[in-house]
Amino acid sequence: MLTSPESLLPLKPHWFHVLLSLAGQEQHGYGIMQEVLDRTGGKVRLWPATLYGTLKRLMEADLIEESASRPAAGQDDARRRYYRLTRLGRRVLAAESARLEKLVRVIHAMRGAHPRKAEA
Repeated sequence: MLTSPESLLPLKPHWFHVLLSLAGQEQHGYGIMQEVLDRTGGKVRLWPATLYGTLKRLMEADLIEESASRPAAGQDDARRRYYRLTRLGRRVLAAESARLEKLVRVIHAMRGAHPRKAEA
C-alpha cells in the first residue's frame, strides 16, 4: 500500500527541518544539525538524541534512506552515515511546504482584513 504525502501532514517541526536540510544534498547527522542551526539563526537546535531518533523514524516512514555514496576518503570519516531523501520524502516535503505557504497566505489575508491598532 502506497502512503500519500498528505497522510503524514502536518509534519513535526524537527521532521520538517531534517527533510529540508536534505532537499539540496546528502548529509551526515552533524551536517544536518549545523545546517538547521544556521538556517534558523540558532533558534532551532537538534540535539543528538532528538536528531538520531528523528533520523530513525524518518527512515522507518520511508522518507529518508542511508546513502551508499561517500566523499573522497581524505574528506570523510568512516563513522559517518549519510542520508538522502526518498521519492516519498520529496513528495512529503513539497506537500508540507505547500501547506505552510497556504497558512502564511491565510495569516496575511487575515491581517489585511483586520488591521491591528497601533500600540501607544
